[in-house]
Amino acid sequence: MEVTFAVSQVTLPLWLPPLAAAIISFFTSMIGISGAFLLMPFQMSVLGVAGPSASATNLVYNLVAIPGPAWRYLREGRLWWRLALIITLGGIPGTWLGAWLRTHYLAERNTFQLFVAMVLGYLGFRLLTDLLGQPKPGMPVETPPADFSHLPMAIFSFLVSVVGTIYGIGGGSFMVPLCVTVFRLPIHAVAGATLTATLLTSMVALVAYYNVPSPVPAQPDWPLGILFGMGGFIGGLVGARCQGLISQRVLKAMLTILLLGLALRYGLG
Repeated sequence: MEVTFAVSQVTLPLWLPPLAAAIISFFTSMIGISGAFLLMPFQMSVLGVAGPSASATNLVYNLVAIPGPAWRYLREGRLWWRLALIITLGGIPGTWLGAWLRTHYLAERNTFQLFVAMVLGYLGFRLLTDLLGQPKPGMPVETPPADFSHLPMAIFSFLVSVVGTIYGIGGGSFMVPLCVTVFRLPIHAVAGATLTATLLTSMVALVAYYNVPSPVPAQPDWPLGILFGMGGFIGGLVGARCQGLISQRVLKAMLTILLLGLALRYGLG
């Protein structure tokens, strides 16, 4: 059964969006990366959708896919509310600026494609440095202090939220490497907070895409985004359960090659 999605102007089998998102989320969830990172290349290269509405649709994915794991962190008492609140408050103004920049300066496919190349290239480089810098078995791992300065965190959150809203991943996703490398926070304390902040800033970013003055259509394709989110939710749960079956180094190496390859493809046109 094929369905036409009015906003994205694509006709697809009903099973394709959730299946694609489930496969993406299955692998990315094993190493703590949002499936939204690879969902945008899927929209661009497979569906041929690259306008501002594609970014907004990506944010709908977050609304459906994130609440499950976020609730799990809350239920297990592993949600650092103070960090989540600072990231969210710092990121809210950035969502409006990001939506405005996306609709006014990055609405064309060619310019947005270069932006996507930079984002994927950054993520691929981060995974590569993580792979090369992993401690050898038996080496002691220093545990960093679990505290941070509020103002610098809010400033970083603002800048990250601008980028996240343009791409369509929310404001919290890029905060994990910053929290770990810049603020020296333990990743087990950061994950729940950044995930929750991603959910909250995605909500605000969607409001921004609806209300920011725009010369081009910027509203999300809700049916498509919900189907993506349903697949991402299921794929994330299955991926979390299968996490121990696949080597983390192998997964990171595969995703690094994929991300850097996509970055080169989009960057070179």
